[in-house]
Amino acid sequence: MSTFHVRSGREPKGDVFSVSKTWLSVKLCFIILLIQAVTFPAAAAQNITGLQLHIREQDVVMDNGILQVTLSKPAGMVTGIQYNGVDNLLEILNEDSNRGYWDLVWDAPEIKRKKGEFDRMETTNFTVIVETENQIELSFTRMWDPSLEGKVVPLNIDKRFVMLRNSSGFYTYGIYEHLKDWPAFNLTNTRIGFKLRKDKFHYMAMSDNRQRYMPLPDDRTAERGQPLAYPEAVLLVNPVEPEFKGEVDDKYQYSIENKDNRVHGWISTVTDPPMGFWQITPSEEFKSGGPLKQCLTSHVGPITLAIFHSTHYSGADLILQFGPNEPWKKVFGPVFIHLNSLVNGDDPLKRLWEDAKQQMEVEVQSWPYDFPASKDFLPLDQRGSVSGRLLVHDRYISDEDLPGNGTLVGLAAPGDVGSWQFECKGYQFWTKADEKGCFSITGIRPGTYNLFAYVPGLIGDYRYEAEVTISPGSDKDVGILVYEPPRSGPTLWEIGIPDRTAAEFFVPDPNPKYINKLYLNHTDRFRQYGLWERYADLYPHNDMVYTVGVSDYRKDFFFAQVTRKTDNNTYQGSTWQIKFKLDIVDKNYTYKLRIALATAHVSDLQVRINDLRPSNPHFSTGPIGNDNTIARHGIHGLYRLYNVDVPGVQLVEGNNTIFLTRTLSTSPFQGIMYDYIRLEGPLSSKSNNLGFSSK
Repeated sequence: MSTFHVRSGREPKGDVFSVSKTWLSVKLCFIILLIQAVTFPAAAAQNITGLQLHIREQDVVMDNGILQVTLSKPAGMVTGIQYNGVDNLLEILNEDSNRGYWDLVWDAPEIKRKKGEFDRMETTNFTVIVETENQIELSFTRMWDPSLEGKVVPLNIDKRFVMLRNSSGFYTYGIYEHLKDWPAFNLTNTRIGFKLRKDKFHYMAMSDNRQRYMPLPDDRTAERGQPLAYPEAVLLVNPVEPEFKGEVDDKYQYSIENKDNRVHGWISTVTDPPMGFWQITPSEEFKSGGPLKQCLTSHVGPITLAIFHSTHYSGADLILQFGPNEPWKKVFGPVFIHLNSLVNGDDPLKRLWEDAKQQMEVEVQSWPYDFPASKDFLPLDQRGSVSGRLLVHDRYISDEDLPGNGTLVGLAAPGDVGSWQFECKGYQFWTKADEKGCFSITGIRPGTYNLFAYVPGLIGDYRYEAEVTISPGSDKDVGILVYEPPRSGPTLWEIGIPDRTAAEFFVPDPNPKYINKLYLNHTDRFRQYGLWERYADLYPHNDMVYTVGVSDYRKDFFFAQVTRKTDNNTYQGSTWQIKFKLDIVDKNYTYKLRIALATAHVSDLQVRINDLRPSNPHFSTGPIGNDNTIARHGIHGLYRLYNVDVPGVQLVEGNNTIFLTRTLSTSPFQGIMYDYIRLEGPLSSKSNNLGFSSK
């Protein structure tokens, strides 16, 4: 028999329950209390009296009998988590301020710094907001002082910590406020971090197929590790555990998209019983950049993070920039820190992970929560919803409108088509349409939004022409929406799959000297270190040539157009060729070349048609991108779509070549990843690829 600590008193919302929530809550409470009474009698007895709050001179302790959370007072740092017989799950070798904390990185526009200012957000005031038998909520605040302009981020900060009765964890959320008459500033990163005990937590899990035993932080020291091309990547040459020798450790290898970043954490198998520490994010509404934005999760430390805003995989395009006299307030979170333990049973790694996923589902179904005491976090009855159906009309695919099966549909601040991936200051609300294209988004905060959509398998972005205004309790039905993706003629040929990633292209094997064993024979093989160097290994002198109808993009189209290192330690650009045949060319017709990029980093993509010599290219993107996706083992960053007119007079009947030149080359990490390339022509045109498809 295996037994877990699970929390009670909160059940998922929705139609899956045919019984009343009240009856289910009572039943669930009874079951959980029975389990605790059998397995942890002391905790069960303590819970009869409800929660306890102990306020001491230097700290405050929230205690519900299952766990005790200690926070420094008034700084608001999590200094200790006592659970299941372990006095502290956080790293006791660290200073109190370096165990569990909120932080941010900011700068003042008028102050020139190489990097932003790091702020661990130590607060100056402590207040008990709620103290009942069923809930404790604590507030740690820091109010901005104008006399500190340029030295302290101009924000009012309120860090909240919540513990519920019979809960196997605790919640935390933050409220940031910038008042109208305050100075300008930039915010590049803000998050919560927990540093766990390295003598106990050795196994990390973030998805069903991304989990493993991890090296120790000691293995990254100068005596045991060799820094590689950047500080985050270290080759383990003399690790404490020999099994990790020869592996690369890099926190960016464990990034994940916002839409999939629901639960991750660590398992200790050296404790008796084994236990797990999990960070659960039930919603991405408060995160920047939309559902496809990538963020860090857990990594060697052992460290687990909840990142709310960052410029990773996007660069300066996603810096939160505030002008003078710009008011702003935003709630980040809550996120849930979930603890579980296995009393009896086989395979603790699997069982603790499965329990964490089940708890995550409970949290997701309970969103938006009804317990946060701050008026700035809105419960469900103060929110609204929107529903509708999205169809796709592409006359070169079908004469009929097709359902937008699997479409991501969301609300974000009003802006241009596709602006949601750059949006930082407000909230976003997304869902996935069903097989009929029907969608329903609930729990939307009041405000005015644009409705956006991205349809897998099609290029471009959709935006509903009318703004959508949400008020408390409103239920908007936008009816049937039709997306017409960019199209001017039939497909003459195409390369890749329009899914906003380069994952379908050829990803090489890593250099055997630089591997992460997790990603050997893995679907995410692109996360291996140093793959940018493999291009020069495969193409030491001449660049890639792709022949439509002959080449296979899965084997012959390198996943990233990167720089090539020369013998004198400089870097050079590259020119790729796409060769294709046209049996007929309409000289009076303007053909259309669609180039969708999955990411770009400090690059200029130039297009030439049938002649590489002209100094002026037919088309140039100009300098684009600060995504830094190549160095950070991503397969996409920000999506960019370019629609290039190709006059028929520049094409010939027979063999044609498109030259794709990537310029600007001063580092190994500059480059672009293609999502999809397509040439469209008139109905009368034919190519040797008619009948070939990337799908």
